[in-house]
Parts: sequence; structure tokens; C-alpha cells
Amino acid sequence: MSDIKATIFIPTYNGEPYLAEIIEQIFAQDVDFEFELLIIDSGSTDRTLEIIHSYEGAHKNLRLVEIPNEEFGHGKTRNLAAQLAAGEFIVYLSHDAVPSHDKWLYEMLKPFELNEKIVGVMGKQIPRRLCPPMLRYEISAVFSGFGPDFGTTLFYKDAFIKNQATRDAIRFYSDVNSATKTKFIREVIPYRDVKYAEDQMFGEDVIDAGYLKAYSPRGSVIHSNDLRVREYALRMFDEIMGMRRIGVPVEELAPHTSIRLLVRGMVGDSLRIMLDRGYSFKRKVYWLVVNPLFRIQKYRGIRRAIRADITVENAHHSLEATRKK
Repeated sequence: MSDIKATIFIPTYNGEPYLAEIIEQIFAQDVDFEFELLIIDSGSTDRTLEIIHSYEGAHKNLRLVEIPNEEFGHGKTRNLAAQLAAGEFIVYLSHDAVPSHDKWLYEMLKPFELNEKIVGVMGKQIPRRLCPPMLRYEISAVFSGFGPDFGTTLFYKDAFIKNQATRDAIRFYSDVNSATKTKFIREVIPYRDVKYAEDQMFGEDVIDAGYLKAYSPRGSVIHSNDLRVREYALRMFDEIMGMRRIGVPVEELAPHTSIRLLVRGMVGDSLRIMLDRGYSFKRKVYWLVVNPLFRIQKYRGIRRAIRADITVENAHHSLEATRKK
């Protein structure tokens, strides 16, 4: 039997910007058990492989597996990682999510000790300081809604779920920063091999099967997508198309409702920016001009996705397809 308690898994594809920092933080974790780092790269063309190789000599518990880009799948590759993992638990990280402290791994695994029915743990995401205010405020609001930083929140299916909004909140899951039991992925509920939103489907499958899902806010990572203004519409298109393809109903709002919400969002962001002590005066002026453009692009991406045919690739509206090209 393996003495390794946890396998930390990172799928990489041109993950150069944050990868060295992530690896440094992983090997600085303060835990009293053995763990390994497994990386599956799917055809990176930047310095990703060079960075990984530079750590192999110092860390024997680092494994690199390379696969062709066409073999990558969000769910498929995570299932492959579970098959290759030596640890009792597998902790999933994206290649741009940096553990925020040296107790991150401990906090990601601690909830499993609370109840044997807990099979999935989702950690907190803290937005990067320089990410667009709209995104920064939205990320902070989403994760603060799951519970206070001094507690651990459990999610389960029961009669209190009366509407779609509650159901969506209960099943919400993100494998940007998550953990599960390796044997559970292998033998009970694997990730579905879908093009997008594989984590949301996993969260739904876990809840519907009667298991518990936990939120561990102290298992936090620094993460927010580095997106230019134009890219944000493409990102929102991918997200909404992914949700539609897994059966989540997304209805188009009436034009006057969309405009009202767009304006309300712009005004709300602007007020928060002006009161935000984290920004200098010059930075506030910059974001007061640029941030509304992100709001507009968000609306454009959502609108395109709602109107698109889900049976068609629509690659010209997809950020993932654009980046692979």
C-alpha cells in the first residue's frame, strides 16, 4: 500500500506565467504526510516543460506525463490523473491557481475527516490584485456566499431545494482548486468527458447520488483569469455554452432588462472602485474607464451563447478554441 496520502494534480497547457510559483508553494506545504505532484502536459509550446524539468532533480515526488493536445479533455484528463495517482486523495489545481499559504494542502484534506460521506472538497479562490474590478468583486462575492472563513460548509440534497437557483448553488463546484477521494473517481463517480463545465457536472452528480460536498475556505488559492477586454466575451461564451450543454437552463433576458442590469452593474462597480482603498488614484481613474468595457463584453458573450446552436462548435466565439489556435 502506498504511503502517499495525496496526489496534487495540475493539467498544463502553456502555463508558464504562474507555474514556477505554484510548484514552489506546493513543495513548501507544511504537512506531516507524504504527497506527490503529478503534472499532465498536453502539448505546451512555451517554457512550461522547461520549468517542470528544472524541479525534477530536487523533488523525486514530481511526475510529468505528456499527452498529445488532441487527447486532452477536461473530464477525461482528470480521470486519467486519478488512474495514475498514488495518493489516497487527489487534489486538483489549474495551472494558474497559486496556493495562498503553507497550510493549503492540510485545509483541503481536513474536511474528509469530518464525515465519511464527504467525497468532494472545494477551496476558496482569492482574485489577483490586478484583475479587473468587475471580476474581482464577483469572485469575492461568490465565495463569501459559501460561508465564513472560520468554518467549513457542507452541501447536500434535501427537501429544502425548492428552485433552480438553490439547486445551482448547492451543486456548484470548481476544480480550479478541489479535492476528492482517488478511489471515488476511479470506481464510483468519475468526471464526465465533456468539453466544458465538467466540474459543475461532477458537483451535480455527487449531490444527486446522496454524497456530501464541502467548502473549505482556508484551503485558498490566488486565482483569477488573466483576460483582455476582447477575450472576456469569448470566455463568457464558453461558460454559458458549457452550462447549456450540461442541461442548465439559461434564458435570454428582455433587452430593457439586460440594459438595466448592465447599467446597474457599471454604476455599482464604479462606486466600489472609488471607495476601494486597494487602488491608487491613477488606478481608479484607469478602471473607471476600462471596467465598463468588461461589463459590455460579458453581456455580449452571454447573449451570443444563449442564441447559439449548442450542436455547433462556434469556434470563432470560443476562448479555448482561439488559444489552441
